[in-house]
Amino acid sequence: MRIISKMFRAGLGLVLMGAFWTAIAAAQCGTATAKLHRQAWRVGDPTALLTQAADTVEPIVGMWHVMFTAEGNSGGPPDGTPIDNAITVWHGDGTEIMNSGRPPQDGDFCMGVWKKVAPNKYRVNHFAWGGNDTTNAPTGIGNPTGPTRIIEAITLSADGNSLSGTFSLRATDPAGRETALIKGTMTGTRITMETTIPELL
Repeated sequence: MRIISKMFRAGLGLVLMGAFWTAIAAAQCGTATAKLHRQAWRVGDPTALLTQAADTVEPIVGMWHVMFTAEGNSGGPPDGTPIDNAITVWHGDGTEIMNSGRPPQDGDFCMGVWKKVAPNKYRVNHFAWGGNDTTNAPTGIGNPTGPTRIIEAITLSADGNSLSGTFSLRATDPAGRETALIKGTMTGTRITMETTIPELL
């Protein structure tokens, strides 16, 4: 009887120890340091390494105050004409969102996707889905306008706190017919915890 009791206690001890180590392993998998994201998988890497998402974040990611200025438009806006004064957010997943300086009723939010093309260099394919023009002045809301596509080529500064580049803006009517083509330059500064309103004006 004592032998059976000792065997039972030894077996129970092994079961409890296994449960303990399983719980520890499960807890480790739930920590921030152990999480692996699907988009962190290095496609085409022969070593098929998994990396933490934090290791893949580009320095362009964050919030920016960006100014768009017309330049080089024959018959269009003169050089130096402000085109937009915006706040943009670049996300680590390759998407971007912009709060334009346009009045909200005219469409002030637009979105895009970005890609790194060289060290500190990025391309953006950006769409303003729709809005209104300003021809109906008495009502304050203009006629509907169609999507606008903005292509950006951006270079990030070495310290990661400013950017500069060029843009090409193609506006259309709701049927997709071109209504305006504007090109120019853009500059931006990173928004931080210390940024104040006067710095954005």
